[in-house]
Amino acid sequence: MGEYLKKYFALRKHNASTAWKKAKLAKNCYLFLLPYAVIFCMFYVYPVVASIYYSFTYYNILESPRFLGLANYISLVLEDDIFLIGLKNTLVIAIITGPVGYLLSFLFAWLINELPRAVRSVAVVVFYAPSIAGTCYTIFSVFFRGDAYGYVNSFLMDLGIIEQPILWFVNPQFMLPICMGVILWMSLGTGFLSFVAGLQGVDRSQYEAGMVDGVKNRWQELWYITLPNMKPMLIFGAVMAITQSFSQHDVCAALCGFPSTDYAAHTIVSCLMDFGFQRFEMGYACAIATVLFLLMILCNKAIQSLLRRVGT
Repeated sequence: MGEYLKKYFALRKHNASTAWKKAKLAKNCYLFLLPYAVIFCMFYVYPVVASIYYSFTYYNILESPRFLGLANYISLVLEDDIFLIGLKNTLVIAIITGPVGYLLSFLFAWLINELPRAVRSVAVVVFYAPSIAGTCYTIFSVFFRGDAYGYVNSFLMDLGIIEQPILWFVNPQFMLPICMGVILWMSLGTGFLSFVAGLQGVDRSQYEAGMVDGVKNRWQELWYITLPNMKPMLIFGAVMAITQSFSQHDVCAALCGFPSTDYAAHTIVSCLMDFGFQRFEMGYACAIATVLFLLMILCNKAIQSLLRRVGT
């Protein structure tokens, strides 16, 4: 056992020495990377570490942080009913809009890839526009207007399905489903563009080789050739879908108000905005942010492990 440990530590020392020698040879490369590394640590790493630290404290900006241990997390789970409502709504949004939006993004990208080049460029713009247009909320607010002049209410009243207009953005029964519809409509974002780029980057000769090897239809072509070549884009699209589905707040707040009726459209980010920017309870807000961060990390790991099996 002692001889084994000596060999193990000797090997570790040798590897560390080799790595240090390689780093010294590439010192100019590290100097070029230094500005980005500093900015990344300042604006990404440090805020995450600071947020985790403050989540164990009571901090209201005006006073020095006071250490509370796990009190904030205990309050979140056992005492904060509004946070639990936001957690439930966020999970519902993530479970429904995340996978559906991801699959729709890939499906539309796959169909668009079959179009001629000129038509493809126009189609990409048409499908991508809702994710960056600031008028999406306005369009849905007009369609689901709460009086007889709203398109949906007018249509349903003409058919005799309802007798009085429905207050779509006030009635808790309809608020979250409508918000999820808007989120799905806006879900063709960066992931969609990465899928389009990934499909364009697949070598066409692989499809010809696949036909020789026995690929018989487009579904086998998709599973055995297209998807394995697109694994980096698939993982990137999954990360973007997870981020978007778990960070929803703007759509719900714009359509249903902040806070919404009976907190029916309240999400984790809504709770974070409430405690962080209205009540200035930064310690509690950091605890909410840490819980959200852990949820996203766990879902990200699960999705990545699933996607690595694609085409295997």
